[in-house]
Amino acid sequence: MTQKKRKKITKKELALLAMMLPGGIYLIINNYIPMAGIFIAFKNINFAKGVFGSPWNGLKNFKFLFSTGDAAMITRNTLLYNLVFIILNMVVGVTLAILLNEIVNALLKKFFQTVLLMPQIISMVIVSYLAYAFLAGDAGFINNAILKPLGFTAVNWYSEKKYWPFILVFIHVWKTMGYSTLLYLASVVGIDASLYDAASVDGASRLQQIRYITLPLLRPTMITMSLLMIGRIFYSDFGLFFQVPMNSGALYSVTQTIDTYVYRGLMSLGNIGMSAAAAFYQSIVGFCIVLISNGIVRKIDKDNALF
Repeated sequence: MTQKKRKKITKKELALLAMMLPGGIYLIINNYIPMAGIFIAFKNINFAKGVFGSPWNGLKNFKFLFSTGDAAMITRNTLLYNLVFIILNMVVGVTLAILLNEIVNALLKKFFQTVLLMPQIISMVIVSYLAYAFLAGDAGFINNAILKPLGFTAVNWYSEKKYWPFILVFIHVWKTMGYSTLLYLASVVGIDASLYDAASVDGASRLQQIRYITLPLLRPTMITMSLLMIGRIFYSDFGLFFQVPMNSGALYSVTQTIDTYVYRGLMSLGNIGMSAAAAFYQSIVGFCIVLISNGIVRKIDKDNALF
């Protein structure tokens, strides 16, 4: 039998591989090489002996993590916030994309696209200071410009935890709506205009066209985006949950997530072993959730599953 000739890499394919190389190197350095340090979660780190010289302690770091009750709190906060974020990102993004496509003409569309991207462009550091400018107790805009003139008592926002689930959700939606809107808008613009013309000839109203044409054709994008966000459901926006609440201890029960818990364990307590155990727990459970979610999608709609 004659062996098949190996396919030569064309110049076009070589150019594409070269473009992929920086991202691939970053992925290996940032995501795969650190996986070698997973053994730290099973050690009792002694700084005098070093990482490799420190004794093994089995599952004690995990036992300490789950026995304190912190695991339940950080898991609850991370999951519930991310579930709300996933739903609102999709609803707000799809709604604004359809409105932008239906109402705004071609001249204004570029302007609104830039405006919508501004929250994404502004870094979370700036967002945190903007939030502080609104929420500060003595000089905050809300207390001085809204509550006091209306005769209400000023609120000490950074010690009142009952407001923070709503504050964090609002800031996250404001920060991400530009990106999600433009992503869905790109899908809406790509829909064949002849479908709307045919529906219009058949007497379908604009709302009916959106219901029976736009939304069904947006379904693959919505499913893909949801699965990608579910893949990060055990990770949280560190800037949102650490910088915006200004690291206030009074708010830990509603702002503490796995990422901020790991950071505080490292910086405040110096407990490397327990921080590594929390990060390991975060990765494993997140991985399982991705597999389960993708498996459900495969059973319902195989063509839209990620793998």
